[in-house]
Amino acid sequence: MTQRKNKGLFVTFEGGEGVGKTTLIRRLYQNLMLQGLLVCQTHEPGGTRFGQHVRDLLLHHQEICLGKRSELFLFLADRAQHVEEEVIPHLKKNYIVLCDRFNDSTLAYQGAARALDTPLLEKFCQFASFGLSPNLTFFLDLDPAIGIRRSREDVESGNIEDRIEKEDMSFHITVRAAFLALAKKEPGRFCILDASIEREAMFKQALDTIQAKLDASC
Repeated sequence: MTQRKNKGLFVTFEGGEGVGKTTLIRRLYQNLMLQGLLVCQTHEPGGTRFGQHVRDLLLHHQEICLGKRSELFLFLADRAQHVEEEVIPHLKKNYIVLCDRFNDSTLAYQGAARALDTPLLEKFCQFASFGLSPNLTFFLDLDPAIGIRRSREDVESGNIEDRIEKEDMSFHITVRAAFLALAKKEPGRFCILDASIEREAMFKQALDTIQAKLDASC
């Protein structure tokens, strides 16, 4: 396969529970790789060896009662390590970095749903991410009731329901509203995808948007 030259592009994927981010990212990664592009697929929390331990503590040790500030700083510690170890090095090598969750998740989950101070969180996020901002952010929008139902169907298939998924419906409704507000605030960075449509149509829309960004950067 001939390797195509491309500039680094940082693409993040945001959304509530059960919206289909993992499936979409996997398909985009495979397609872009087949085009001969340099692509890195990663996620938060857990995109580094250190982050894997943080992710396990954050999501799967529900016998530990985490305070909302402790939760916040664990997410930020994961991000700082992830950006320094994975994201920035790949961008410097001109990779397209596809990242499942980034700063917007902190603002939606810890800022809006956990009611922590948003201006302060913005400063923390900038510090933890070395001031890095995505070139493009996809928000997969879906009625939280549908998303939670999908997540619980995954649990029935053998996946473990995590700490966040177990929050009540008002929490998830607040998260969705926060993401929509962030998208409205930065329309040039955000692309809202309707996660209730056929996955093929959503994939094509996301791929076309990435291709347009790549073409514009040439």
